[in-house]
Amino acid sequence: MKNIFCVLLLSMVHPVLAQTKLEKALTNLEDNYEQEKVYLLTDKSQYAAGDKIWFKSFVFDGYNRSALSTTLFVELYDADKKLIDWKTTLLTNGEGSGDFQLKEDLPEQVYFIRAYTPYMTNFNEDFQIVKTLPVYNPKSKESLVISKSSDWSAKAFPEGGTFINGMPTKFAVRVSGNTSLPESWSGKVIDIQNPKTPVATFKSFDKNVASFTLTPASGKKYQAIIQDNAGKSQTIDLPQAADSGLNVEVSSSKEGVKYTLKGVNLKQQLQGYKIVGIINNHLAYRANINHLTNEASSLIPTKVSNGANAVLQLAIFDEQDNLVAKRLCFIKPGNLKVEKAEIVGQSLKPIPRAFNSIDLSPESNFKNYTVLVSEDNSSQNTEEENLLSGLWLTGDFTSKIDSPAQYFSKTTNTEALDALLISETWKRFDWNAVLNGSAPAIKNNSQQFLSYRVKPIKNNALLVNSTVNLVLRAGKGDPMINQFQTDQNGYVYLNNINTDEPLNVSLFVNAEKDKEASTDNLYVTVEPLVNPTPFKGNFPTTKYTLVKSGENKTLPPAIARAINTQKNIKKKESADIQIQEVALVGKKKDPKEELDKQLSTGMFSSVNSTVFDFVNENQNAGGSNNILDWLQGRAAGLTFQRNNSGVNVPYIRGQQAKLYLDEVQTDPAMISNLPINNIAMVKIIKGAGLIGDAVAIYTMKGNMKSKSTEKETPNTNSAIIKGYDRPSEFPIEMIDDDAPEKIENDTRETLYWNPNLFDSDYVPPRIKFFNNDSAKQYKVLIISFDEYDNILYDQQVLK
Repeated sequence: MKNIFCVLLLSMVHPVLAQTKLEKALTNLEDNYEQEKVYLLTDKSQYAAGDKIWFKSFVFDGYNRSALSTTLFVELYDADKKLIDWKTTLLTNGEGSGDFQLKEDLPEQVYFIRAYTPYMTNFNEDFQIVKTLPVYNPKSKESLVISKSSDWSAKAFPEGGTFINGMPTKFAVRVSGNTSLPESWSGKVIDIQNPKTPVATFKSFDKNVASFTLTPASGKKYQAIIQDNAGKSQTIDLPQAADSGLNVEVSSSKEGVKYTLKGVNLKQQLQGYKIVGIINNHLAYRANINHLTNEASSLIPTKVSNGANAVLQLAIFDEQDNLVAKRLCFIKPGNLKVEKAEIVGQSLKPIPRAFNSIDLSPESNFKNYTVLVSEDNSSQNTEEENLLSGLWLTGDFTSKIDSPAQYFSKTTNTEALDALLISETWKRFDWNAVLNGSAPAIKNNSQQFLSYRVKPIKNNALLVNSTVNLVLRAGKGDPMINQFQTDQNGYVYLNNINTDEPLNVSLFVNAEKDKEASTDNLYVTVEPLVNPTPFKGNFPTTKYTLVKSGENKTLPPAIARAINTQKNIKKKESADIQIQEVALVGKKKDPKEELDKQLSTGMFSSVNSTVFDFVNENQNAGGSNNILDWLQGRAAGLTFQRNNSGVNVPYIRGQQAKLYLDEVQTDPAMISNLPINNIAMVKIIKGAGLIGDAVAIYTMKGNMKSKSTEKETPNTNSAIIKGYDRPSEFPIEMIDDDAPEKIENDTRETLYWNPNLFDSDYVPPRIKFFNNDSAKQYKVLIISFDEYDNILYDQQVLK
């Protein structure tokens, strides 16, 4: 929550007026600790090799969608921290989307998706989201199984971090582990001198936490004994109680946060103590106790967060501005400010492959929606994490929390959430560092879109303090001429570039006196200034382990269905090709066929191929970086993934395709450096004889000339800017029963995915999809934000 300042007075409390050490620290906090967090939604929680991962990202600055960043890097890693693929995602109002195509030969293991903005790299890497995704492959020699090990440990945390003799103190007990936590556990507290008689008992609220209250006696030492449902136990020491200090008691309700402070054996009692409330590194509440008293209490109203839900960090400082206690609590834990979708109409039919629709209200304050519709399977587990838990919990806390979404469900136990927050620490800043004047070094400032540094060269010399002309052309758009003045180092800067098409940058300079203008001896390079950052940390531990596969490998039912869906997609693509071939029967040979016959030998001849003719047809390829970039999205079943060198590698039906140049096998790097104007023909071959899946590229021969009407620019004076990755379009068409290869069993799990469903001109936003062959009811997730960043989060089962 931004820019919230509220001074509330106790009966003996007055506002802080002097510029104290604490005041300076609060100014430091306001000015230097703005931070972002990311929540990443995927269409499924587990995948089969060969699947496509659809994702939607939400970037927040505190509890509002972030306006700081417009660029998000989303990276896919294997378990060995090898980068498999990455996307540069455009953020609009803090939201962005994209997809990853998984290879069919990916080994079965846990994979990780990392997401972060360039601005987030100024801070602790632990706050960058790393999402765990198990990927299964029936051909792998190893299988993922959920670990049966429950190697856990426990800790006890006194409320406020203080434990004073004679003062009732609430404790949170927190269980953590690298794998699965026990289903339930309980415990007791004993006096070491009299262990047979428990002084307190407790039972877990959930897998994470429990709580108890204890009033320590002077000179006593206490231990907690925790035992899980399997019989494993652990004994931990409670902290030694002090004879003096501050006791803190906090409770949250729908009216606000009530706190009570009690001083024990303090020289000046609570005089000079300060109470500070922080929300998202911003001051929300502040008070100062100026009179002699041993007890003070007050209610912090919900208006400190504008009535919204939030985590409030309460910090108490003594008369010397030393931090003496701190406590995290949740504002309005039992009253979540979350809106539900206004559904004004629906037509749902539990009939195989039937058309279904859901209409949302056009009069709602929410205009842009993220929608996911899946088949509801009652055997599926409840979601472990969601947008709400990412926004209010896991986005700000780096410790592992089991099933954090449970704390914001309809059946949530507010005592459990409170105990969890007692056991947590706010690590986005350190109070001692802030009090000492320390501030994070901001090396990557937030900036709009992408930026590049252009280095123009003429006759092998930098053009320093010179006027140059850059012609910019995005995709097939019209070229734009821009005049720039290079700086003292010979650079030109292109800032605020927002494009998801290849941007061609061509260099021209004015002719010297009495000389003709020429592009000879001109050279230009473009260096991106907004770049991904290598991952240095460790991936989170998971509940999965790999074991050697047996002869008859068993797959989870959802994975078996996903693999069948992949087969259906291949059948449909094959059927489309057959239909195209049938349509060509009886036609006269055209120039493309003649070119194919001229360039292809028998081994490379196939009826199951797609040909692109650059001699007789204008393919408008001048705006692409290379032929591999141009081929993206132009042939059914052909996809691309970038390798570690940033070069696109072709895949046909999930398998890496062979590359041929004039029928000699080559590699993507060679092809990426081939000028497009030298290419006569490209042939996409699918499963043909000895060649198999292949992309064959043929160069111009003899007197061949490109049909393109575009003026080819020599490569030496031009370069290509890649820009943002454009999201793929989710297919919603029904699988055709009349195709030559009939789809016998439609097993799609994700029936509808739309990360950007718009409301336009008071027409109801419509969710429309075709059923699979088994769904009787549908799990529908709808997410939206209004102009004030109020949340709509609605997950329900419709039938």
